[in-house]
Amino acid sequence: MNYHYPLDDEWSKQEVIDVVNFFALVEQAYEKQAACDDVLAAYQRFKRIVPSKSEEKTYFREFEQASGYAAFPVVKKARNSDQKNIRMK
Repeated sequence: MNYHYPLDDEWSKQEVIDVVNFFALVEQAYEKQAACDDVLAAYQRFKRIVPSKSEEKTYFREFEQASGYAAFPVVKKARNSDQKNIRMK
């Protein structure tokens, strides 16, 4: 991992930890697999920190440009999966 997560300087320490955790689960879904419940819980916390849809899109775009991993398809797959874990291809 040779990139930085998109973060806001005004977030609290816990908010930064929660956002990093969400993006780490997105990475995990691509590199190995991730539990759907974990992804959805982390996304809910992310949405409490970043409630604006436009801001969410901005952070997701920055993350994808830096990492190559798209966050929204992971969330969508976790929502729609009847499996316990998801793996992105």
